[in-house]
Amino acid sequence: MDGPFELVIFDCDGVLVDSERIAVRVEAEYLAELGWPLTEAEIIERFMGRTTEYMDEAIEAQLGSRLPTDWKDQFQRRYHEGFVAGLVPVDGIDEALDQISVPTCVASSGSHDKIRFTLGHTGLYGRFEGRIFSGYEVANGKPAPDLFLHAAASMGAEPARCAVVEDTLYGVMAARAAGMRAFGYAGGLTRPERLAGHGTVVFDDMRRLPRLLADRPA
Repeated sequence: MDGPFELVIFDCDGVLVDSERIAVRVEAEYLAELGWPLTEAEIIERFMGRTTEYMDEAIEAQLGSRLPTDWKDQFQRRYHEGFVAGLVPVDGIDEALDQISVPTCVASSGSHDKIRFTLGHTGLYGRFEGRIFSGYEVANGKPAPDLFLHAAASMGAEPARCAVVEDTLYGVMAARAAGMRAFGYAGGLTRPERLAGHGTVVFDDMRRLPRLLADRPA
């Protein structure tokens, strides 16, 4: 039994697919070429967990007319090449999903096209098909609670009975704002202390997730 949760909501990047390492490397390399050198740590701090639109607006505000007309296309090409070459599921996620019996869904800041590609490439799409929600469907992206509340409503679950599995500060902030229990996965790029806080369980091995969900007090 997985405890009193009605629904487990998974972020995608960094939680289901190990894409953040690839994306941050691509971003650091291309932003430096464009004229805005940021360290990978700065990129994680500023952008990880936010929508592409949020990042695009920040880049445009910083670089303005210096941007080539095809810079967004270049970003997408580099992401795609990186994902094709190296994208894999997050370590332990298949084992965790096999043991979670309550309903699950995906709620990601990424577009549906991106989510479909990354989950498909890693063999996870079939586990969530028809239960995938994008930040582009709601007015406000993370750290606002809109996406998680939208996912819960669409799945017929009470927010207070939902668990959210996230790997970014903005994601756990959105889960808390939605009144949901956050499970902060610290096996990726975000430091554990960035995820810690009220209503949040921090863990670093995805294989532990089913037991953590089951141990949640009623």
